Amino acid sequence: DVQLVESGGGSVQTGGSLTLSCTTSGYTYGLCMAWFRQAPGKAREGVARIGSTSGTAFIADSVKGRFTGSRDDAKNTAYLQMNSLKPEDTAVYFCVRRLWGVPATMGDWGQGTQVTVS
Repeated sequence: DVQLVESGGGSVQTGGSLTLSCTTSGYTYGLCMAWFRQAPGKAREGVARIGSTSGTAFIADSVKGRFTGSRDDAKNTAYLQMNSLKPEDTAVYFCVRRLWGVPATMGDWGQGTQVTVS
């Protein structure tokens, strides 16, 4: 099984920045790397999708202009740069590796990393 490990979460004050990393044990080139988040009591939300050559293929309206997705396929790693953080960004952030065109539920998921903004 492919393993995904997120890191870089933590606690930060409003307006601060964090960079999340997601390193996989499998290849990433040509696959969709995505970030989701889930806040307590709320539905899971797609945050970003990043292609190997297309760059950020999707960014949620709620984070547009503040978050940037990127990847380094040579390192099998995806990133989520988060700037101007707000309390409503508090959530567990998950990384997903999947084929393009299939639901995220069919992809490989990391265990998540907590981001808390106060």
